[in-house]
Amino acid sequence: MVAYAGRGDRATTAAALRDHRYSRTMVRLRDVLSALPAYTPGRPAGSDGERAAYKISSNENPYPPLPSVLTAIDRAAQEINRYPDMAVTALIERIAAALDVPAARIACGPGSVGVLGQIIQAACDQGDEVLFAWRSFEAYPIITRLAGAIPVHVPLTPDARHDLPAMAAAITERTRVVVVCTPNNPTGTTITAAELEDFLEAVPEDVLVVIDEAYTEFVTADDAPDTLAVHRNRPNVAVLRTFSKAYGLAGLRIGYAVAHEPVALALRKTAIPFGVNSLAQVAAIASLDAVDELELRVKDLVTERERVAQALAEAGWQLPPSQANFVWFPLGQRSTEFAAACAEAGLTVRPYGDDGVRATVAEPQANDRLIEVAAAFLR
Repeated sequence: MVAYAGRGDRATTAAALRDHRYSRTMVRLRDVLSALPAYTPGRPAGSDGERAAYKISSNENPYPPLPSVLTAIDRAAQEINRYPDMAVTALIERIAAALDVPAARIACGPGSVGVLGQIIQAACDQGDEVLFAWRSFEAYPIITRLAGAIPVHVPLTPDARHDLPAMAAAITERTRVVVVCTPNNPTGTTITAAELEDFLEAVPEDVLVVIDEAYTEFVTADDAPDTLAVHRNRPNVAVLRTFSKAYGLAGLRIGYAVAHEPVALALRKTAIPFGVNSLAQVAAIASLDAVDELELRVKDLVTERERVAQALAEAGWQLPPSQANFVWFPLGQRSTEFAAACAEAGLTVRPYGDDGVRATVAEPQANDRLIEVAAAFLR
């Protein structure tokens, strides 16, 4: 029994009772949400006393935006009271020119993961299947479930690569989309051109194969596929790319798909109206105009990646060869222990349960500290 001392107490108690009643809503929500794993973003870097702390958990580009890109954003910001171009006309034309593909084959969205969500919604009905390697990008099963489709996981090979023959064997009559992530997130491994051709020969023509190339700008492997050429020759192949990584526009959320006209049209139908904001559109165009400057930054990051990989190998680590802007530590049950050791040294890395830990190739100072912690961890 509640004792009321005055009007203020009565008001407070009434508000508490009202809030309690509203917290017990009878609104019906989808059953799938109760079993849906939450996407886990990289945590921000914590304080490390007098030492700088580094966030190397989200594969962000450590370089700030180029001055020319910032200028374009500043101009566009003067008109953010207006809606953006819903058709993303200027950017699509610029991407088409850069890739030498028809503009009708380009569809944009809020990051490549947003475009993939449009793809799955366009291709899948309730109970259809979306097939991908595992472990791979953790958003795949989430956006699949949200679309009412069923995620089908195909384990990676022991060396952390896509098992394309096993993926081909896993295709059923319910399979509508197959996602091939290369370089694979979080392991950094790539598929070869020959492997991809053999795989596509085994995939039915009515199954859409999405090649997720979020990290393609960092690839230096000679045997990597020319996915745009593959797309041109196969109507059931779409290529997914982003401006978040190499172009350093992660905070503006802009990505795109290159798909044959019927698929690209379907993606535009499933897009959120005005989903690509005006600042993202002009920043992406300015980035494409400054591609030579950005390529120098990518080369620097690739050089750092190779330096880190070499130092870790000399320390005794045997890691999958990464073609992305991160390295993968296949630590199994010691993943949490390694992540804690990194945190103790002011590094925020990305653990994946009992599978392993991913660490972004970032500023040289952060990379030096990662090498130091990893070497000490083995000792």
